[in-house]
Amino acid sequence: MSREEATSPDVSRPVVTRFAPSPTGYLHIGGARTALFNWLYARGRGGKFLLRIEDTDRERSTPEATAAILRGLTWLGLDWDGEVFSQFERKDRHAEVAREMLARGTAYKCFSTQEEIAAFRAEAEARGSYALFQSPWRDADPATFPDAPFVIRMKAPRTGETIINDEVQGRVVIQNSSLDDMICLRSDATPTYMLAVVVDDHDMGVTHVIRGDDHLNNAARQQMIYDAMGWQIPVWAHIPLIHGPDGKKLSKRHGATGVEEYQAMGYPAAGMRNYLTRLGWAHGDAEIFTTEQALQMFDLAGIGRGPARLDFKKLENTCGHHIAMSDDAALLHELTAYLVAAGKPALTNTQNTLLKSALYCVKDRAKTLPELIEKAHFALISRPVQPDEASAKTLDTVSRGILQTLTPQLRNVNWTKDALEPILTQVAAENGIGFGKLAAPLRAALAGRSVTPSVYDMMLVIGQDETIARLQDAAV
Repeated sequence: MSREEATSPDVSRPVVTRFAPSPTGYLHIGGARTALFNWLYARGRGGKFLLRIEDTDRERSTPEATAAILRGLTWLGLDWDGEVFSQFERKDRHAEVAREMLARGTAYKCFSTQEEIAAFRAEAEARGSYALFQSPWRDADPATFPDAPFVIRMKAPRTGETIINDEVQGRVVIQNSSLDDMICLRSDATPTYMLAVVVDDHDMGVTHVIRGDDHLNNAARQQMIYDAMGWQIPVWAHIPLIHGPDGKKLSKRHGATGVEEYQAMGYPAAGMRNYLTRLGWAHGDAEIFTTEQALQMFDLAGIGRGPARLDFKKLENTCGHHIAMSDDAALLHELTAYLVAAGKPALTNTQNTLLKSALYCVKDRAKTLPELIEKAHFALISRPVQPDEASAKTLDTVSRGILQTLTPQLRNVNWTKDALEPILTQVAAENGIGFGKLAAPLRAALAGRSVTPSVYDMMLVIGQDETIARLQDAAV
């Protein structure tokens, strides 16, 4: 006999999703993707995205970890509705539900001691088998109850099977013989994780539980609580975890695993959203898309069943597209936040102004914000320009002489590419060299680098006076 859900999900209800991290460390990249999937699904359907901090583990939960989670979500642009829920603060409500199940007869008081449970398991091992603990108090007469501490256990079904209809994993069948009478309320009246999660999801009106597939087995046990209380079961969607490039579970050995680390490394938030959305989810051939497009496209059917692999090269490529696509003002704002996250000095007002002028010729060539800053190096430095080793070699005696003859010709000219191009071309011809040979010392003088944006772009960005001054410095 199959045991299907007592109350099927109501797909007509407004969508409510949640992200429920434990505040025991930073926001993991896998957790960030889970939050993103929940956010996209709810926001794309005009629903609500809620945030709950599962802080019942008081020894490991810290305010610093909670703050780190909120910072990570905020950087990614994942806004939540209403207040941030604290699971710990709802412990009295969890206990109330456990007592209600007791009154309904779907749970029972168990007075078994730890020693008795250990003896039960040792006896099972001696028989060469593993048996779930079967409490002698499950159907005991209340008249026999001792005056002693007790836990409240769920009355799990012992025959048949429980069906999880999962939007990602499909129809999952779990034999009820593998489900124990789990503890819902401990002897000190504190709730277990299994109970707290279900009560919170129900009270918050969560319609879709989208989380990692490491929780798939939990779904069967949690579904028992929904059944016991006669509550509507949410839509389940258990997504595969993220693995490293080698196919193994993502860890520190693969590189950064915390969201804030990615911000400090200079990946733009829009690029991270795009990449994480595409990591384990697909919509046709779509690879590069805006957040608005993702909100329109995202659905649960597009999530794959296999683990996704983190690919840093693809991440950089995606972020490069988003830097090129970014509005200049938004890009400068994100750059300012990156410098703070990376612990680097802020740009001066002059540098900000020059960088804004330079974005048109550098942002389509950078894959990260540090690369953007490097490519805009010419606009951010002050005189005297210090050429690096490669560019310094181009400033020989001949090149310096050419720069000396060029400088006077730049004093009375319209500062446009159309006006500058014939002057530079003529100077190169007069010295019997191609423009490429002239461009090298110009790059050294203007930027101190051998690889830069075009000479004309640099001259236009830094302006006439600064260009002439840098050329004069280099010609000495």
